[in-house]
Amino acid sequence: MSSQRGNVNRSRAQKHKNVTVYKNDKYDSSGWTKKINAKLHDGVCQHCKDVLEWRVKFSKYKSLSHPKKCVKCLQKTVKDAYHIICKPCAVQHELCAKCGKKEEVVLPIVKLPEASNSPCTTNNQENSSCEEEEEEVGSDFDLDIDLDASDDEVKEGKKRSKKTSKNKAPTGS
Repeated sequence: MSSQRGNVNRSRAQKHKNVTVYKNDKYDSSGWTKKINAKLHDGVCQHCKDVLEWRVKFSKYKSLSHPKKCVKCLQKTVKDAYHIICKPCAVQHELCAKCGKKEEVVLPIVKLPEASNSPCTTNNQENSSCEEEEEEVGSDFDLDIDLDASDDEVKEGKKRSKKTSKNKAPTGS
């Protein structure tokens, strides 16, 4: 660029060009880097999404160590780095969670139900198979407990098991 005042147009191409693209996990393949690379940036506008992806791509993204305060509800509920609004407030007010502007959110915030830990879904056909799987798992797990036995019988059973374990000789090498 020329030093001439107001001349903002470049008249030549870039002098030094990178031959290979930068890889942020080339030398640092830690779990932290993998987690950041896999992070999904939801609840933000397109511009903020691009900024966050750039930060991840060039290893500039630093995650939060503890939650920040939301500017809407004033609670410490912001768990994503570089965000200023918590996810519930962003959904409620239809704002970008990073810049706080009322712009179109690229990836809406998806809340997974907490009961979705099981692999079963809400389809009726699959529910019946899941119930059968749970019954099979429950039938395999048998503690050999007699629910009709009295307390005295249970105590005698414990004494018998202790005596049999003492009588067995240890098998050593």
